[in-house]
Amino acid sequence: TSSGVFLLQMGWGDLGAFGEPSKETPNLDQMAAEGMLFLDFYTASPLCSPSRAALLTGRLPVRNGFYTTNGHARNAYTPQDIVGGIPDSELLLPELLKKAGYTNKIIGKWHLGHRPQFHPLRHGFDEWFGSPNCHFGPYNSTERPNIPVYRDWQMVGRYYEDFKIDLKTGEANLTQLYLQEALDFISKQQASQQPFFLYWAIDATHAPVYASKQFLGTSQRGLYGDAVREIDDSVGKILKHLQQLGISENTFVFFTSDNGAALISAPKQGGSNGPFLCGKQTTFEGGMREPAIAWWPGHIPAGGVSHQLGSVMDLFSTSLSLAGLQPPSDRQIDGIDLLPVILQGKLIDRPIFYYRGNELMAVRAGLYKAHYWTWSNSWEEHSKGIDFCPGQSVAGVTTHTQEEHTYLPLLFHLGRDPGEKYPLSFASEEYQRAVEHISGLAQQHKATLVPGQPQLNVCDQAVMNWAPPGCEKLGKCLKAPESDPKKCSWPH
Repeated sequence: TSSGVFLLQMGWGDLGAFGEPSKETPNLDQMAAEGMLFLDFYTASPLCSPSRAALLTGRLPVRNGFYTTNGHARNAYTPQDIVGGIPDSELLLPELLKKAGYTNKIIGKWHLGHRPQFHPLRHGFDEWFGSPNCHFGPYNSTERPNIPVYRDWQMVGRYYEDFKIDLKTGEANLTQLYLQEALDFISKQQASQQPFFLYWAIDATHAPVYASKQFLGTSQRGLYGDAVREIDDSVGKILKHLQQLGISENTFVFFTSDNGAALISAPKQGGSNGPFLCGKQTTFEGGMREPAIAWWPGHIPAGGVSHQLGSVMDLFSTSLSLAGLQPPSDRQIDGIDLLPVILQGKLIDRPIFYYRGNELMAVRAGLYKAHYWTWSNSWEEHSKGIDFCPGQSVAGVTTHTQEEHTYLPLLFHLGRDPGEKYPLSFASEEYQRAVEHISGLAQQHKATLVPGQPQLNVCDQAVMNWAPPGCEKLGKCLKAPESDPKKCSWPH
């Protein structure tokens, strides 16, 4: 069985199947109608890089090193000047799938470090078309270089220079390039009868949002909606391609997101987190509950809906299971195999841990969620107009100082109150029963936790994308400044 994971930056409320009112995602809605919708599916971090590291290792970011200890409960990721990346000691899904003869390709954003030792082809992928960082820019090449786009081992150009993104109109044809890469890769593997793993990690819905010319201005939701429509169209074409090649019944496909929609860029470039509180950067539901669809014609009963508590880390264990492999036994794996859930409708009892940086902020078990810490962002950042919860303020919950609730957690029943607006009364029997159970799970988790070496502590301008492999051929090498390592500043 081949497998494909589509990982994007989208909110729970961005798809018609999840209730988005403009109904502009017919292909993803069709995918859900033919497959299974996961309504309680989570990412491992409210930010992109740690989530991607968690997906590919099956481990929480605090274990695989994708966190910082420079400040308490800070979100950290892999900008150009980061020194760290995915450690060699971590075993990534593609490395393990290779043992079962899989060919592995990543299309789009890697985000697990951009220095040579972190290159995806050193960590199990056979092919790569995409970039190591987000498509921020354009940069002036003196203070910071534009981000390179790679084909396999070598760069083939840079964003804004060779791969145009028009920030005024929002036009870029990158999604079309990524779509064609996926179709070609699938055709090639089918022709050689080769099982494959395709990780399609496109970033059109990440600010600055972009879409191709034929999609610009076609959505009721502005440029963000145009980008969503193009992604939806692409997913439809990939699934149709699998069907036309006659391999859809041998291909497991999963669609999800790496964090909730970023509301800091709302409403112009922001997605929707449906009924949930806040968005990206926070450990409220809007930051970590994701749209998720599993599709495998002939195996997954059509129109299924699951309330299994799922995580992006489960895609690690589930993909190994599909390939007939066991997860590594020499380390803690946080993902579970979802095949019994998907194929037999089982429910597996497991908690969800909501981390922000080095801190366990909240835990969900069943329908209850206990917050041990609350924080949206600092008053200082908030006063600059950086708002992770625009239009939403719940007194004592969406706090602008880091508030500890370890001894008296804030408890919500997510069935009755998915928006986390009504904390249960501390005096109620329901509160005491649920908190006792969840706090036991949290204590057990913390007692056995061995944190990894933090990778996101040190920044240095000298390690930016000045002279990536292949730059000589293109005349695109830039001179790096002197090395000057510093502690990275993570305000959120």
